[in-house]
Amino acid sequence: MMEDEELEFVEDLEAILHLTPEVQLAIEQVFPSQDPLDRADFNAVEYINTLFPTEQSLANIDDVVNNIRLKIRRLDDNIRTVVRGQTNVGQDGRQALEEAQKAIQQLFGKIKDIKDKAEKSEQMVKEITRDIKQLDHAKRHLTTSITTLNHLHMLAGGVDSLEAMTRKRQYGEVANLLQGVVNVLEHFQKYMGIPQIRQLSERVKAAQSELGTQILADFEETFPAQGSKKSGGPSIVLRDACLVANVLDPRIKQEIIKKFIRQHLSEYLVLFQENQDVAWLDKIDRRYAWIKRQLVDYEEKYGRMFPEEWCMIERIAVEFCHITRTHLAKLMRTRAREIEVKLLLFAIQRTTNFEGLLAKRFSGCTLNDGPGKKPEMPLEPTNPFLEDESGEDNVSEKDDDLDRPKKPKAPDNPFHGIVSKCFEPHLYVYIESQDKNLGELIDRFVADFRAQGPPKSGTDEGGAVLPSCADLFVYYKKCMVQCSQLSTGEPMIALSTIFQKYLREYAWKILSGNLPKTSTNSGGLTISSLLKEKEGSEVAKFTMEELCLICSILSTAEYCLATTQQLEDKLKEKVDKSLMERINLTGEMDTFSTVISNSIQLLVQDLDAACDPALTAMSKMPWQSVEHVGDQSPYVTSVIMHIKQNVPIIRDNLASTRKYFTQFCIKFTNSFIPKFINHLFRCKPISMVGAEQLLLDTHSLKTVLLDLPSIGSQVVRKAPASYTKIVVKGMTRAEMILKVVMAPHEPSVVFVDNYIKLLADSNPETFQKILDLKGLKRSEQSTMLELFRQRLSNPPSGPDGGPSLSFSAPTPEQESSRIRKLEKLIKKRIQ
Repeated sequence: MMEDEELEFVEDLEAILHLTPEVQLAIEQVFPSQDPLDRADFNAVEYINTLFPTEQSLANIDDVVNNIRLKIRRLDDNIRTVVRGQTNVGQDGRQALEEAQKAIQQLFGKIKDIKDKAEKSEQMVKEITRDIKQLDHAKRHLTTSITTLNHLHMLAGGVDSLEAMTRKRQYGEVANLLQGVVNVLEHFQKYMGIPQIRQLSERVKAAQSELGTQILADFEETFPAQGSKKSGGPSIVLRDACLVANVLDPRIKQEIIKKFIRQHLSEYLVLFQENQDVAWLDKIDRRYAWIKRQLVDYEEKYGRMFPEEWCMIERIAVEFCHITRTHLAKLMRTRAREIEVKLLLFAIQRTTNFEGLLAKRFSGCTLNDGPGKKPEMPLEPTNPFLEDESGEDNVSEKDDDLDRPKKPKAPDNPFHGIVSKCFEPHLYVYIESQDKNLGELIDRFVADFRAQGPPKSGTDEGGAVLPSCADLFVYYKKCMVQCSQLSTGEPMIALSTIFQKYLREYAWKILSGNLPKTSTNSGGLTISSLLKEKEGSEVAKFTMEELCLICSILSTAEYCLATTQQLEDKLKEKVDKSLMERINLTGEMDTFSTVISNSIQLLVQDLDAACDPALTAMSKMPWQSVEHVGDQSPYVTSVIMHIKQNVPIIRDNLASTRKYFTQFCIKFTNSFIPKFINHLFRCKPISMVGAEQLLLDTHSLKTVLLDLPSIGSQVVRKAPASYTKIVVKGMTRAEMILKVVMAPHEPSVVFVDNYIKLLADSNPETFQKILDLKGLKRSEQSTMLELFRQRLSNPPSGPDGGPSLSFSAPTPEQESSRIRKLEKLIKKRIQ
């Protein structure tokens, strides 16, 4: 039974001492130990086996047991000490808790005392602030009452003084007093329900009304609507009355201004009535001279009467402009048949001059009835087209003005068109006149050209821009400036249409109409004539004068093209923004571009036609019977001679338009090289020696063409890369054709593959021409063509695909010697 009880105790103890892994891990971190007894997975059997691994070790069992017992006693002592210590801690904790509770009770009592004191303090502050607020309200009300009483005293005294001063016409004092009374009265707007205040307000309004009526009567008496002004002139009373009018209803001020201006301009209405001679356009200067005198008279007599911010002198000038525009418009409608161009331009010029003077003198603040402002000092004129008072015309300009950089646009003239707008309905007279003048100018250009003839060779005129072109654009510029001063609306559109018309006429009649006609009788030369010492001298082609003329026309067209673009930009600057899209000179620029293209084409055709007889002679030479390779053939010499005759003349005359000379060189090369290759195919059949001679000739022509842009020039300039590429590509093809012809046609497969690699031409017709050049029989050609078609469908692939001929590969001894001989001749020719 004892054993059973011990087992149960051990089981209960193990159950009680079983800890979770987390608790066990925490214990190990707090109390680290290497003792196996402290491990959670302690195994007694393993521990005993560790202590007694062998039977001999059992001899020390007593020592081990004693050590364990000693360890158990130490553990018991430690446990006992800890348990006792925990008993004392519990007693100390209860004591500390009791002390904390007592401290909390004491703290609670103190907080309650503080709260009671704070409530008492708050109540005390409320009582104090209530008294302060009452005092503050009383102070504010008292201040308002005192201020209102002061304002009321001022208003009552001011109204009495205002009525008294009004009766005495003391306008100087009234002006200052009235403004103050009005300002004070604004403070009583919320008190209008009080009868006394409302009565004072009504008295102020009555005084203002009386002042307005009285001031108008004073002005009417001084400046009656009919009759002359009083001899006494302006008085101090009226000057002060104007200051009062600034404070009164704005209608009073407007009425004063209106009456004064009407009276001031009454004389003008009488002097320049419709039935008077001075009213017509030829005496329009007198109108502006009259107003200038009136403005000077106003400055002397009335300059100080009206306030400066009223801008009275500007208002007089503006009203004069409105009246003048109305009178002139009515007068011109009545006498429209009498309006001539010179008269119209004279009147417009004088009017725009006057508008320019107004812009210099006045700010334009009264044009839109805006708030008046002090006139600024006149600025320096920035519009180069305005005229001075002397009436001199400043619009004469050179045509190169169109080429200058654009200047900043001048500030807009606020008075522009204020009078001159009345001329716009009659500007058709000006447009018709310019149409007629330009037509006569073009006819004169045509007559002058016929009389003077084309530019002479060897002079500075050759290749230069025709003088008539500059004259035309000078006239265009003058017309454009004049019209922009007259109007920037529809008349500018009509003028641009006239410009377009005569730009086209100039291009047709002066430029295209004077281009030399190409000659068709360049043929008829025999081979023997080309082989003469001066071969090609009989070829019909343009003379040196005609070449100079073509270059001059080309340069002129190029100048017209650039200047027309600038003219379009200038027109768009001058015209209203809403009409800018209607200005378009693209068609005229295209016309000049066509003239340029036609001129270049004529130069190319002329040189091309001069070379045709030489190429024809080449195709008719017996190349099969050539026995040895010599110097270059006569036809090559003929081609080079024509090139050296024409190209330097064209280059010198197109020095100012280098890009078009480059175009000429490119177009000639694009025309000559295909033609040379076509004539090369006509040289059938060709022997081996003949092919060598042609290859030498081809290399000579290639060298000349590469040097074409600078041929005959002392200054050697590198040819453009685009041009060099065309020459190299075209002439290399001609050389490849001759090399294919020189290659042996046996074996056939090697020949066909070599042709495909060198020429890269899949056209059977070209291959047929090569066979014709070699002089093969029809049966051999059929076999070759069939093989050619087969090889096209299955192209050769180098050494693995079949044999391939390389010109550097060994050839029969005779062929090698001939090729080496040809190479030596080419090197000698180059040197």
